[in-house]
Amino acid sequence: MWVAINKRCRCNPNSALLLGRHFGYDGAVISRYSRAPMRILWTEEAKLDHWLEIEILACEGMAAIGQIPKKDAQIIRRKARYRIDRVRKNEERTQHDVLAFLEEVAVHVGPAGRHIHRGLTSSDLLDTTLALQLRDSADLLLKDLADLLKVTAAKARKYQLVPMMGRSHGIHAEPVTYGLKLALMHDEFKRSVSRLKEAREQIAVGMLSGAVGTHAHLDPRVEAYVCRKLGLKPDLLSTQVIQRDRHAHFMTTLALIATSIDRWATEFRHLQRTEVLEVEEFFAKGQKGSSAMPHKRNPITGERLSGLARVLRGHSIAAMENVVLWHERDISHSSVERIIFPDSTTLLDYMLAKLTDMVANQLVYPKNMQANLNASKGLIFSQTVLLALTDKGMKRRDAYEAVQSAAMACWRGDKQLAYYLKHSPGVLRYLTVREIDQLCRPERHFRHVRAKFKKLKLSS
Repeated sequence: MWVAINKRCRCNPNSALLLGRHFGYDGAVISRYSRAPMRILWTEEAKLDHWLEIEILACEGMAAIGQIPKKDAQIIRRKARYRIDRVRKNEERTQHDVLAFLEEVAVHVGPAGRHIHRGLTSSDLLDTTLALQLRDSADLLLKDLADLLKVTAAKARKYQLVPMMGRSHGIHAEPVTYGLKLALMHDEFKRSVSRLKEAREQIAVGMLSGAVGTHAHLDPRVEAYVCRKLGLKPDLLSTQVIQRDRHAHFMTTLALIATSIDRWATEFRHLQRTEVLEVEEFFAKGQKGSSAMPHKRNPITGERLSGLARVLRGHSIAAMENVVLWHERDISHSSVERIIFPDSTTLLDYMLAKLTDMVANQLVYPKNMQANLNASKGLIFSQTVLLALTDKGMKRRDAYEAVQSAAMACWRGDKQLAYYLKHSPGVLRYLTVREIDQLCRPERHFRHVRAKFKKLKLSS
């Protein structure tokens, strides 16, 4: 297959799997966990397209400063190309991917090809290309996050004042609203956007500095020219590689976003438990939950997201291990990065899309939320009563013990907390029956919800 310069992989998204096989995407992510736009960024063709353009731009940069004839740079721009099958064949012999590529390009350029790769080393191609791939991956992920934020904002507004049980340690605590819960999710992923933008900025750095990074055989002006044309910043100081703390920062950012996905997938899974059933993943007609039990409606998407988040967290450790290289370079990082970056960006793209779909189509059961609130028999108002007693002048220790005594009786009994408070001599010395009834109402817990939404810029 012939591939011309500047050609990018434009295809029907449905052909992504074919592209993966034909152009050498050999990552561990299986097809069910990937989407075409991200997968295409990591095909072998996309990588070699970047290599070719970097080499051509370097020649144009050298021509611009008089290091090589401009005519030769024009010939290189016009003739440089490769055949991917020949590159692969060359690599079988050379056992070196960049040399295999350069040999194939030289076949098509002719005598002017002697200028290609002048003063460069393999890492100049590899690291600058990786910067382009990670930058473009970040752009897709930022779009994914924007889609998620739209959905969470809309859902938070819809359920802004729908009351539900707030829990600590998994135990009923005090009332919240489902809108507040989703607003919290929205705010968390806004931080993900900020982190990813910063990581994108740090990773969008290229280099053409030659062996050990001294620019001994390549004028720094060529590096600046190439990076400007590619939309990258030249690294201020590189060795033979761009320093891997940049890549570790990028990868740990992806892992943290994945962990936020895991956090919310776990939250929704808990809320779907049979004895809770306040929300539920959408269950399509014809969908099956169990091979053995026809009644099952399992939170499979949430479980899948939690599982995939573990993969990304593992990859973040590998990225941090890659920071430690010998002297000006070794290639212990190379094999790791061939796996972790294509797989992690592809996985996170899939995960964000799945989470967005899960929230958008989520089944919400306000009646069950209210029933679960009622199941606590008013115990959730214990702090409200405690504070009212101290406001009336009762010592805090005495107030705590009086309310706790009524609460323990409520746990064992079958009546509401208010009943036991009204039969507590200590409580009745400070509060009237009417005041107790007013204190055991949920409205005070929602007084500031609208203000919180306004702060988060979620007001309708």
